[in-house]
Amino acid sequence: MPASPSTARVINDRLALRLLQEGGPLTATQLKTLTGLSRPTVADLVERLQGAGLIQVVGESGAERRGPNARLYGIVADRAHLAALDVRTDSVAVVVADLLGVTLAEATLPIGSDTGTETAAEQAAALLEDTAREAGAAPLHSVGIGAPGLIDPVTGELHDTTGLPAWHRRLVRVLQQRLPATVLVENETNLAAVAEHRLGAAQDRDTFVLLWLGHGIGAAVMLDGKLRRGASGGAGEIGFLPVPGTAGVPSAVNCDGGFHSLVGAASVCELALAHGIDVRTRIGAGEQEPAAAFAVRAALAGEGESEAFLSALAERLAVGAAAVASVIDPGCVVLAGEVGHAGGEALASRVEERLAMMSPLRTEVRAGLLGGSAVLRGALLAARDAAQDELFTAGGVGSAP
Repeated sequence: MPASPSTARVINDRLALRLLQEGGPLTATQLKTLTGLSRPTVADLVERLQGAGLIQVVGESGAERRGPNARLYGIVADRAHLAALDVRTDSVAVVVADLLGVTLAEATLPIGSDTGTETAAEQAAALLEDTAREAGAAPLHSVGIGAPGLIDPVTGELHDTTGLPAWHRRLVRVLQQRLPATVLVENETNLAAVAEHRLGAAQDRDTFVLLWLGHGIGAAVMLDGKLRRGASGGAGEIGFLPVPGTAGVPSAVNCDGGFHSLVGAASVCELALAHGIDVRTRIGAGEQEPAAAFAVRAALAGEGESEAFLSALAERLAVGAAAVASVIDPGCVVLAGEVGHAGGEALASRVEERLAMMSPLRTEVRAGLLGGSAVLRGALLAARDAAQDELFTAGGVGSAP
């Protein structure tokens, strides 16, 4: 059954907005070519989107051309302001941006383990408010938060997870109470996968698994372009995966003995020390680069028994990747997080080679491209998507006259 006129307008308007978002500014003629719509239809939608305050004339397409056909249309970037937070166990990072995702301001705040739950949450919320105010971006429309731990797929709330600071859960409630904004929270590894899919190493892949290799270990599963969170939000809790080569098996409340014990930051540092790469001065020293990432970079620079260390680390990583491949067959695994970023393609190629010996399923292994910014960029994409979904619909776009 053909779409009704009002439904067709919604589809056409949102298509035009997506094209302007991804490739704009564009002229009406370019929109006609890209959408395949008739010239009168494009003229109507341009007028409609301008009337809704979603697009505006931002210039002309060439000095030699003048008139209506030369006008360049672009998204009104300051129609809404967004924010993203990367919430770690001991810090929070904030970025404030416009509707096009252009960064307007950013800030970070260390939060000590001795800071009370209420105080820590209030400090983080104040950091966001101050950063937005200084950028001239208040009030905020949407806020995306990346946090470690499980997110309930039904309620969207952060689970009360053992081992994570209580202020994480409190922060979400504080922001919801203090801001007239949509507040979204998502697992940090899932957001990193979204960012690598849209902006980084997996742009050509709709199905892949991202392994987050940092202080802790996690995975994100992207199938057919969609994140798969699992029945309880626990898809990708690969740190609990029982694997050979550890002293025991994990429990329901502790991942010791699981894949985490093979490739978590502490284990990588122990492996480095065993191969003559001294990371002891960096452990707990507050260095900007984590000790495990430093160990990998040092090995790539030839320090200690570098080849033996990198081969052993690749072997360990391949064990987890092979388990994932045998169940999901993603065709591609992206190594992200501090260790994945430090290892780059050199580590990824070693893991791929070892994985090919363990699994009959062809699986490409790539290094993530976004490094430590992946979580923030994924959170900002989530906030931007939420804002655009609301504005592009609520702004009168495509509605029947």
